[in-house]
Amino acid sequence: MYLSIIVPVYNMSSDGNLKFCLDSLINQNLDKEYEIIAVDDASTDDSLAICREYESKYPGKVRVIALPENRHQGGARNAGIKESKGEWLSFIDSDDWVSPNYYAKLLKRGEDTGADIVGCCYNMVDSHTFRIGKVVPLAYECTTGEFTDERRRDYLNNMSSMVTKVYRASLIKDNNLSFPEGIFYEDNAAGPVWAMYYKHFEYVDEPLYYYYQHDSSTVHTITEERVHDRMEAAEFMLAELKKRGFLKKYYHEIENIFTTVYFTNTIFSYMRMPKGKKYSLIRHIKKRMKQEFPDFRKNKFYGRFMDDEQKKYVDILMCNSLLFYVLYDFLWTYRNMRNA
Repeated sequence: MYLSIIVPVYNMSSDGNLKFCLDSLINQNLDKEYEIIAVDDASTDDSLAICREYESKYPGKVRVIALPENRHQGGARNAGIKESKGEWLSFIDSDDWVSPNYYAKLLKRGEDTGADIVGCCYNMVDSHTFRIGKVVPLAYECTTGEFTDERRRDYLNNMSSMVTKVYRASLIKDNNLSFPEGIFYEDNAAGPVWAMYYKHFEYVDEPLYYYYQHDSSTVHTITEERVHDRMEAAEFMLAELKKRGFLKKYYHEIENIFTTVYFTNTIFSYMRMPKGKKYSLIRHIKKRMKQEFPDFRKNKFYGRFMDDEQKKYVDILMCNSLLFYVLYDFLWTYRNMRNA
């Protein structure tokens, strides 16, 4: 088997989302044998029935794994990896889709260059279409080719979603790589760990992946549970990198990733929740940062994706947690009232 495409599925039967995704995979212009592994993550709607329908219609091409308990995307991906037979692996979210030439182009680049991972840019759309939407360009020129330490550092500072790539299966299986289970933000947790084992990265500069924007997307939904998941994802990443012996060598890059995922993104997302915020959580996050990376603001990469206002509020937080909590809550409440 040349390629295994792993699709985690959870409650995606409505609005034709799952069918549009699977149809885009069935209709690939790829002249080599490939399999689609649809992993139903204990869906409560008709998703499993749809997956079974495709399995029956395309025997030998579509395989279905039905998980008895919900393990989130990371767990579903892990189940797919375990059952995969392909020389290459790919992960597609079940509400997204890819162009007909997605795999042909990425895999040809991989075979021509000897790369073990090949990616592309993506475009954001809000309807089922193959027209190009808002293209998200990625700064990959500095990271393509065989990995040196410097290229790996550049890659760690310019990572993107793990679904816009194909991977040699040996890279994943030989290094015992996996995703955390039972939480959201599994890419944040696994991406930096997997990147430590890449030997050669290549990039196709075309928006071949379609990222579907809708209100139920993880990035659009802020809840306390998901805030805790983001923190847990960062802790998973850090623990794995420590265990595998990479922290010292890539300290500044890892410190900055942890700061972004665990601290800054989490703090500002949490403070924008309309209700239910707890001051104790802000204090906990600050305490954890001071414990693990007390000098994070001195990191040369710190604040690359923050504006001056956010940096100012981080400074306030590190001086006085309560003052930050009161001021930022007032600021966000005022802006919401003004824009209502």
